[in-house]
Amino acid sequence: MADLFLKQAEQYSATRPDPSHDLVWDVGTGSGQAAVSLASIYTKVIGTDTSNKQLEFAPKLPNVRYLCTSPNISPSELEQIGTESSVDLVTVAQALHWFDNQSFYDQVKWILKKPNGVIAAWCYTIPEIDDQFDPIFRKFYSESKPYWDLLRGLVDDKYTTIKFPFEAVDGCDHTGPFEFKSKKLMSLDEFFTYVRSWSAYQTAKEKGVELLNDGAIEEFTRAWNGDENGQRCVTYPVYLRIGKAYFNWQKSDTTR
Repeated sequence: MADLFLKQAEQYSATRPDPSHDLVWDVGTGSGQAAVSLASIYTKVIGTDTSNKQLEFAPKLPNVRYLCTSPNISPSELEQIGTESSVDLVTVAQALHWFDNQSFYDQVKWILKKPNGVIAAWCYTIPEIDDQFDPIFRKFYSESKPYWDLLRGLVDDKYTTIKFPFEAVDGCDHTGPFEFKSKKLMSLDEFFTYVRSWSAYQTAKEKGVELLNDGAIEEFTRAWNGDENGQRCVTYPVYLRIGKAYFNWQKSDTTR
């Protein structure tokens, strides 16, 4: 089979479809974790967030530009990111559930390249360690529920119930969610830092409730069983929604 293309290899390379890796928009970039990974693949990355404080902690790379935007991105802010049909990929890491979906989706459909531009949005649910630790942590998480915003339920549902009006990408028969696993070595102190980064932890704190009280810390410590360095392999279940804009999508006045 390979011999069939020997004589026209140059023409094949020049004319066959090839995913473009020019520009990606990372929405809700936070402190830039996804943007940094994308920077090794794409020529230019634009990370946007509503928090200047978060952006202060984002790594500075020559091909990554960060913009602090209003919660509902204005037409002028959108035009700082790209023109119509100019972005190859829009990514949203653990943030889609906070957005005004209809307005945001109109902007995505306007800015994505047609027909091959892609939107990828993912969330991760509570981490898993082992059969001893996980039931304790699930109980702790359940008790934290009163301090989470109701939109957190979309994450608990693994993005199965979130609105996602896009077509399946080539090779897939639906837009997900597709399940992956992300693993990270962590010490118990680092795991506690992760918990303290929750919005629910901060909300509870403001109401005078310490979620990581002495009892919780003691229970977690007994169940941790770290290696010689005190570390455990922590698994985060990740759920991805991925799609492309409708090829026959009609332009709206998104930028006016």
